[in-house]
Amino acid sequence: MSEAGTAKRGLPLRVKMRHGAHFVDELASRNESSVGRLLPLSSLRPNPNQPRTEIGDLSDLVASIRSKGVLEPILVRKPDAVDGVPPPVKFEIVAGERRYRAALEAGLFEIPAIELEVTADEALEITLIENLQRKDLNAFEEAEGYQALGTLHSYTQEQIAQAVGRSRSSVAESLSLLVLPPEVRERALELGIQAKSALLELAKVTDSHALDALLARAGREGLSRDDLRSELRRGSAGKDGTARKRPFAFKFRAPDKSFQLQLQFRQSTVEKSDLIRALEQILDEIRNTPEA
Repeated sequence: MSEAGTAKRGLPLRVKMRHGAHFVDELASRNESSVGRLLPLSSLRPNPNQPRTEIGDLSDLVASIRSKGVLEPILVRKPDAVDGVPPPVKFEIVAGERRYRAALEAGLFEIPAIELEVTADEALEITLIENLQRKDLNAFEEAEGYQALGTLHSYTQEQIAQAVGRSRSSVAESLSLLVLPPEVRERALELGIQAKSALLELAKVTDSHALDALLARAGREGLSRDDLRSELRRGSAGKDGTARKRPFAFKFRAPDKSFQLQLQFRQSTVEKSDLIRALEQILDEIRNTPEA
């Protein structure tokens, strides 16, 4: 991007964007009506559909903004009217809520922004992708982001991977963490179990009592992925004084009996959404396998 183009869009000269040309510049350049300018903070509101609920610690960002200002523009759009009633503010934040909140805390009155002409769904997609490109997401936030992006556009795992610049296998692994109930996810984070590899092993445990016991051990003893894998191989994760439950199996026979399909899960009970996700993963694998 030339300095002239940078200045035209309100981007700071000689400052490398956090997301680079693949994000901020691309979003601005693909829409000729994109405008970069300083906007009053009072004219903005956060995205009400922001999927990220925890903003995190802003102290370092506030200190940086007080010292150097906001170096990277936020992305905004004009919000839609609701039932014919004009919105209470002129602009809605698409990406950059942390910078907006830090600017407020730093005592600023204006912030550099790029206005985009995007729909509410397009804005949500941009917000999801920006969140997924953050490096401080925990494994569950990442998985929930992938799920939300997939739900928004009925994306396959391959399409989600392309949208966020990750491998399909990485996306599939993350989504598999969502078999863990919300209360288990919360407890895992409270115990400091954040490594995706360890959480993937915990997601394989089918018995809730055994999972609680193994979760407590993992948090207390700091069990690694390999430790957890060894426990699962020894079968200790299923020994809770009761018989193991039979793994759930989905069976399908074609009406003309030309083929039959059997899909066996590790869990003894499987939700319909989990079954659909597994079948989509199989379809993605078939689609991405080269013709013989």
